Amino acid sequence: MSSHASPTRLQLYLNLIRWDRPAGWLLLLWPTLSSLWIAADGWPGWHLLAVFIGGTVLMRSAGCCVNDVADRDFDKHVKRTAQRPVTSGAVSVKEALALGAGLALLAFGLVLTTNAPTILLSFAALAVTLLYPYAKRVLNMPQAVLGVAFSFGIPMAFSAALGGTEWSLAAINAAVPLSAWALLVANLFWVLAYDTEYAMVDRDDDIRIGIKTSALTLGRFDVAGVMAFYAIYLAAWTALGLRLGLGRVFLLGMAVAAAQVVWHYTLIKDRSREGCFKAFRENHWVGLAVFAGTVADLALR
Repeated sequence: MSSHASPTRLQLYLNLIRWDRPAGWLLLLWPTLSSLWIAADGWPGWHLLAVFIGGTVLMRSAGCCVNDVADRDFDKHVKRTAQRPVTSGAVSVKEALALGAGLALLAFGLVLTTNAPTILLSFAALAVTLLYPYAKRVLNMPQAVLGVAFSFGIPMAFSAALGGTEWSLAAINAAVPLSAWALLVANLFWVLAYDTEYAMVDRDDDIRIGIKTSALTLGRFDVAGVMAFYAIYLAAWTALGLRLGLGRVFLLGMAVAAAQVVWHYTLIKDRSREGCFKAFRENHWVGLAVFAGTVADLALR
C-alpha cells in the first residue's frame, strides 16, 4: 500500500480481524477438528465440518476485535501493535465492537444448526473469549485463560457429534465425555507453550507498560517452561488418543509434532525476537500433524 493511499474501511476491518494472518484461526481449528474426528469416529459429515471451520474463523475474528479494544491503551506502547486499527484511531471503539458482535452472532447462527448441548456450551465459550483480554490485567498466567478459550472447540465438537436434544447440564455431561475435557486440559498446555513464545517477543515492551504475561512470570525459566508445556501437551494428548482407540498412524502424527517441538527449541533458546515470533507463527503445523495423524488413523481402520 503506498503512503498516500489511505486504506478503505474494508481493508481496515480485515486488518482488525487479522485476515492476513491465518495462523491464529488455524491454531484454534486443528485441535477442534481432531476432536470432531475422534468424537464422530471418522468423517464427521459436511455439515459439522462447515459449522466448526466457519465458527472458528468467525470467533477468532470477533476475539481480535474485543482484544484490540481492551488493549488499545497498551498497544500504543508496543512496537508490534502500535499500528493496529483501533490503537491508531483508524477504526473507532464502537465500530470495532459492532464488528465483533456481528461476527459472534454469525458464529452463533452456525451453532444454532447443531444441538441443544452445543448451543449451551457456546455461551460458556463466548464468556471465556470476552474475559481473556482483561485477564492479563490481573493474572500472572493470563495465557491459561486464552488456553481455555482456544480449546473450547474440543468439548463443543464432542457435543455436536454425540449430543442430545435436552437443554440441561445433564445433556452436556452425556454428550461430552470426561476424556473430551481431558483433551481440553491437554490442549491448554499447547496454548501455554506457543503463547509464551509469543509473549517472549514483547517482553521488553510488556515490562515497561506493566502487563502480566507467562514469559515474565517464568522469567529466566521461560525456555524451560515452554518446553515443559510442550512435553505435557504431547504426552497427555498421546495418552488420551490411545485411550480413545487411536493407534499407530496417530502415533506417527504425534512423532511429527514432537519433531517440530524440538526444532522450536532451537528457535527460542537464544530468546531472539525473530526466533520466538517464528516459533509462535509455525505452531499451526504442530496442530496439523496431530490432526493428519488422527484422520489417517481413523480412515485406515
